[in-house]
Amino acid sequence: MYKKTTLKNGLRIITVPGKETKTVTVLVLVGTGSKYETKDINGLSHFLEHMFFKGTKKHPNTLKVIEPLDKVGGHYNAFTSEEATGYWAKVDANHLDLVLDWVSDIYLNSKIEQVEIDREKGTILQELNMYLDTPMRYVGDLWTSLLYGDQPAGWSVIGTEDVLKKVKRQQFVKYLQEHYSSKNTIIAVAGKIDHTPVINKVKKYFKSINTSEVKDKLSVKEKQGRPQSLIHYKKTDQTHLCLGARAYDIFHPDKYALGLLGVILGGNMSSRLWISVRERQGLAYYVSTGIDLDTDAGFLVTRAGVDNQRVDKAIKIILDEYKKIAQKKISPAELRKAKDYTKGTALIGLEASDEQASFYTFQELLTGEILTPEQKFAKIEAVTVNDIQRVAQDIFRPDKLNLALIGPFKDKTKFEKILKI
Repeated sequence: MYKKTTLKNGLRIITVPGKETKTVTVLVLVGTGSKYETKDINGLSHFLEHMFFKGTKKHPNTLKVIEPLDKVGGHYNAFTSEEATGYWAKVDANHLDLVLDWVSDIYLNSKIEQVEIDREKGTILQELNMYLDTPMRYVGDLWTSLLYGDQPAGWSVIGTEDVLKKVKRQQFVKYLQEHYSSKNTIIAVAGKIDHTPVINKVKKYFKSINTSEVKDKLSVKEKQGRPQSLIHYKKTDQTHLCLGARAYDIFHPDKYALGLLGVILGGNMSSRLWISVRERQGLAYYVSTGIDLDTDAGFLVTRAGVDNQRVDKAIKIILDEYKKIAQKKISPAELRKAKDYTKGTALIGLEASDEQASFYTFQELLTGEILTPEQKFAKIEAVTVNDIQRVAQDIFRPDKLNLALIGPFKDKTKFEKILKI
């Protein structure tokens, strides 16, 4: 059983003991990301994540920062998304103090030196170029840009070249003060631990944490009256696309039905779209459907890489599957399979301490409410065949339909003609 402890300064600590593991994971999750940025600092959340590995007073350079964990075979990394930034490490449980010292040091004491900022700009610009040269990845950025346009939700997490080249140290310092605080930080410790000793250790290592109030993000604005498309011309041997619909945010009661709908359509190798697009027609190597749930927006999207000469056919097949599932109820057996798949994959993941840390912490950060796996499974079990059809009918409509595509095409007229549902 997990335990949530809230300190007087607002810092939340989640402890998740696991008797069957010999490892421990520490995850520090901060409630900020690209949605909290303004245009002049777009990409700063992600840039700051990089800077936390560039040196502290105690560990003055990158080698000194990362070597302690390498010496004990630890796994460690960081990530930035639209609404969260995280820093984590997983080690042999005997090295709990080492990892708490490491993650608290980079969080609290990173120097953020201008010389390192200037040096790291080159690295991040190469990361940006890598994404731009990877259509399978970049089409996802085009998809969110299409849905949300010129607002934080529609901007790239990594930022733009123009902004990245100009950012200065004082902008990092200001961002840290305004967005990194005990008020929006959660520390999870999962694995071979006991609650009370770990809570006391976290208090000690994070005693100097900033306690300022934090700035909130702008709410997402959504407006659409007909199907929308964004066609990005690029000479490719394969067309990469995102085709889907606006859906629900993370607080919506139908999010569980939406998740199961995504599984049925394209969540695994026996899903409807995998069979119809790949196995029966040979149109794609990869095709999948998933959902994205943020605090103020969400969507269901099918991703695929298809033959340039048969893009039209692939789009029509995907749309046909959307129509079918909205018009005709699925069978109880198909719903049963989706539920068991969802629960099975969740349980397999939760055998690892790092997955347990993420499971509880993201819920707390984004919703303020933690459900146990059993409580989540109960909500999944409550979804009916009628719920699946109702949700499909609600989202698969012309005013919610969107297509983002990268391929050797300059005229989007032909795509707009078939983008009907």
